[in-house]
Amino acid sequence: MSSSAPSSGRRTSSSAASSLSKRPLDPITRTALRYTISPREYELLHQYLISRAPERVQKQTPNPPRYEKITRSTSAAGDHNAASLRAALRVFVAAYTGLKGWELVLGKLAGRRGVVAPPKPLRMTIAIYVFSRSLEFGYNALEEGRYIWTNGKPKWFGSWLIMPFACGQLLHAFVLDRDCFPESYGKFILQRSPEYIQLRPTGYPGNRPWPSTFDIVDALASLSDLKWPAFVSPILFPDLKAMLPPALAKVSSITSPAHPGIKHTSCAVLHPSDPSCTRTYFKYFTSAFPSVVKFFTLIYGAFALLAYKALLKDPLPFLNRLSARILRISVFITGAIGTSWGSICLFNHLLPRAFLPTQRWFLGGFLGGLWAFVARQKERGNFLYSLRVSIDSLWKVGRKRRWWKGVKNGDVLVFVASLALMNVVYEARAGAVKGAVVVKGMELMRGDSNETGDSGTAPEGEATVQTKKEM
Repeated sequence: MSSSAPSSGRRTSSSAASSLSKRPLDPITRTALRYTISPREYELLHQYLISRAPERVQKQTPNPPRYEKITRSTSAAGDHNAASLRAALRVFVAAYTGLKGWELVLGKLAGRRGVVAPPKPLRMTIAIYVFSRSLEFGYNALEEGRYIWTNGKPKWFGSWLIMPFACGQLLHAFVLDRDCFPESYGKFILQRSPEYIQLRPTGYPGNRPWPSTFDIVDALASLSDLKWPAFVSPILFPDLKAMLPPALAKVSSITSPAHPGIKHTSCAVLHPSDPSCTRTYFKYFTSAFPSVVKFFTLIYGAFALLAYKALLKDPLPFLNRLSARILRISVFITGAIGTSWGSICLFNHLLPRAFLPTQRWFLGGFLGGLWAFVARQKERGNFLYSLRVSIDSLWKVGRKRRWWKGVKNGDVLVFVASLALMNVVYEARAGAVKGAVVVKGMELMRGDSNETGDSGTAPEGEATVQTKKEM
């Protein structure tokens, strides 16, 4: 009798635990489960975690078929709504936690190193990136749905049209608001600006000062504020040296020996030894193009090694495509930089001194960005990168000049809104979302895309969306 008592007790506890997993759930718990984890995810959780838990835990948790029956809606539309809300909640929690957590980690690291300055605005960079990608996917969806270009997109239209506006804004910020401009971008421009940025000549006395590259840029910014004054040659009029604007004191070693035939002070700063602006422009191409080609050959050649299988399979066409792409991007970069500098001389010859004195920098960058037409094929990623850099720079310039005020946690709002737009686009036209990594990320945030596939027949509109995703 004594041995039968414990066994009956175990049977009683086992049946009680089993009944816990089979009894109906209250509506609140059922709703919480629906919006927390999908049946497919619960099946994986049960397979890898719950099935290895103690026996009592296994008996208290429902098996996957019962969980699917518990959380299933009365209609397929309800299952789709639950999946959408579940994805939205995950996106919000992940975005908020990630952005806040990353800032906290960087702050802790900076504190341990004794750094007083705050961490770099990585949150803003991430928000701008997601924002630009959401706009890209939205445009793809509109184009695929024939909401725009009903008669077909013109051949000349493309992402290259971003560059005139991006280059205009970046050149304006580079000259007038360099603290709002990425330093690496500026160094890249100045290192590939021969004929326009005068470096210390060979044999120039070391004890005599020579302006740095950024001193030259600052002098040009001062000239635009002074409405582009005419050049008075110290060689022809040595007694009028006092008429030199104070802003040009640092570049006097460049302008003092400038050619007497130069008419504009900006020309004396940019090309002091040659009075011809046109000849300087063409000389720039011959001196800058080889170094630009060499730079992009190294960059594109290194990335081309990742596709070594295509290179080994068909080397000649592969090398021809690679060479053509390197030449196109080199022509674009060389032309954009040279035209941006050369436009200063052009506007001084065509426009009155007081007409758009500082806005000319934007117009010059706009003209330089038109060279992107040459490299319009397969350079969409580079164009979008320039757009993101321009948006970040424009935002900083606006804050500096008080064109607008910042919103607390505005980067988080932009990030979440951009993810919401990406989710809407993915739901309507999954093919508009490009990039294997992005698509995989969307699937992870939304849950398994086929999670509601066994729930019944979806409505006609949703079935069409599901079919497009599978395609």
